[in-house]
Amino acid sequence: QVQLVESGGGLVQAGGSLRLSCAASRRSISLFAMGWFRQAPGKEREFVAGINWSASTISYTDSVKGRFTISRDNAKNTVYLQMKSLKSEDTAVYYCAARRGPVVFATSEYGYWGQGTQVTVSS
Repeated sequence: QVQLVESGGGLVQAGGSLRLSCAASRRSISLFAMGWFRQAPGKEREFVAGINWSASTISYTDSVKGRFTISRDNAKNTVYLQMKSLKSEDTAVYYCAARRGPVVFATSEYGYWGQGTQVTVSS
């Protein structure tokens, strides 16, 4: 009952910034934990950042700590990923996901997914 649509991806030079957005429809995300994942060519999908319903728990993978910021606006049914100091290794398709309960890292624990948005970092 949750439909997710990502936007904000594109081509950016190394060191630059992008903000990704994930808009939910049909059902409120207020009671859901939200996560951002990414998948580069030839690699497995990996957890990037997660945030629970109240934003009292926020998690990041080590490679993006200090550079990426996840946030949510439940009134707007939207979650964001602010990305700064981008590196070539950040190049991937970025996916928004949702689940009931706490933030977890495994992709299999998320039942709702967006279509993905491409982020390409040039160097």
